[in-house]
Amino acid sequence: MKEHRVPHAAGSIHDLVRKATHSPDLLTPAERARLSEHVLKGGEHATEEEQAIARKGTVEPENMNAAEIQLLGRRAAAKK
Repeated sequence: MKEHRVPHAAGSIHDLVRKATHSPDLLTPAERARLSEHVLKGGEHATEEEQAIARKGTVEPENMNAAEIQLLGRRAAAKK
């Protein structure tokens, strides 16, 4: 049987990106805000839509939906 682990806070940005793309609903509001800030810091590569979502995520991280979180996760993954 597969072992089910309890979700934990992502320690690195790499873990956060993986968690955002694979299980976005499990991100805490603090993790959502951290991901949003990471996308905004590299704003020259983010589209206007991604920047708007990231700004929303820094102000109201609890109001982000799974699709928005995945979009920011994919943007952060593309920066590597």
